[in-house]
Amino acid sequence: MRPALDIADVFRAHGPAFRLAQAGHLSLGQLKVMSAIEACRTAELGGHVERCEDCAHLRIAYNSCRNRHCPKCQGAAAERWLKAREAELLPLAYYHVVFTLPAEIADIAFHNKAVVYDILFKAASETLLTIAADPKHLGARIGLVAVLHTWGSALTHHPHIHCIVPGGGLSLDGERWISCRKGFFLPVRVLSRLFRRLFLERLKAAHTEGRLLFFGEHAGLADGGVFAAAMAPLRRIEWVVYAKPPFAGPKSVLTYLSRYTHRVAISASRLVSLDERGVTFRYKDYRAGGPDRRKLMTLAASEFMRRFLIHVLPTGFHRIRHYGLFANTARAANLAKARALLQATPPPPALGGADEEETAAKDAFPCPCCGGRMLLIEVFERGASPRTRPTPPIIRVDSS
Repeated sequence: MRPALDIADVFRAHGPAFRLAQAGHLSLGQLKVMSAIEACRTAELGGHVERCEDCAHLRIAYNSCRNRHCPKCQGAAAERWLKAREAELLPLAYYHVVFTLPAEIADIAFHNKAVVYDILFKAASETLLTIAADPKHLGARIGLVAVLHTWGSALTHHPHIHCIVPGGGLSLDGERWISCRKGFFLPVRVLSRLFRRLFLERLKAAHTEGRLLFFGEHAGLADGGVFAAAMAPLRRIEWVVYAKPPFAGPKSVLTYLSRYTHRVAISASRLVSLDERGVTFRYKDYRAGGPDRRKLMTLAASEFMRRFLIHVLPTGFHRIRHYGLFANTARAANLAKARALLQATPPPPALGGADEEETAAKDAFPCPCCGGRMLLIEVFERGASPRTRPTPPIIRVDSS
């Protein structure tokens, strides 16, 4: 069921004025996201007409924009990605580790997204792979899936990486499987300190190479000495690395991933109202405890859109990455080896290919009247209107 209020409603109502007010300050990527969200599932993108093969009910379906920042388009993308990952699950506990950047680094990342987010991925993955391979800890080669999130609950800029890691790995000689202790993966403090060192080393190298840009109150950081002085205190504080308890089994990992892999800054389900005051939405205040942390926030429409758009990723930037045993180059061979050592049954081969996907797409949205299969009867191009019009619903009056 379509929510009463959608992100697109905000952009359609206030986007034109926002573009004028922010002329010259919005990137091409942000402008494309705005246009995509506004046009998504409207006649502007074209669409098709379906008819139920049982009751002849007609339905117009407009095309999706398929932009990765559009909340309405991520459900189907997540399902496709999850189906591909389901066959890769191993029969053991999975752990969830989160690496978060300090606020001072997040400020630098704001104007250097591609560089700093890439460093975040590399530092977090290298930290896990290095500590896991250390014989003092696990002494194994592990695999992990890393997902970048850049937002807090109130749409503020809060870059962090979610890592999903199986509880064990291949021995360094590749001859046996080594499992971690039950309920414990790797020591958080050790992870935090290595992550801090690796990140700051890579950030310093990026500064030396002239790959970082600084503006406004941070302009002075372009000087090497000022930058080094600003980074010095960060070497003495604890960086937040959080290891959650293990999932309740591989299937629960899929449930979690379905919510996190393709999530955007805010979903329509959190929107409450759009009126003259602005946009009101639900958020979590993590400084409060218990049920008091669930609150409402109202932002002017322009501020809501500004916060949403700061989470638009650089063009071509991959926000889901695989490392170690799960790296794309050797993933199939590593998983086969792991299953053999775990004496696990290999997954069934994928069936149907493109034909199965097409059939699934047709059956994904059955007839709202009788649940029957909807058949494609007409396709119309961008900006055009369908020739076939849906018949009005029949209203039956019970006069008994």
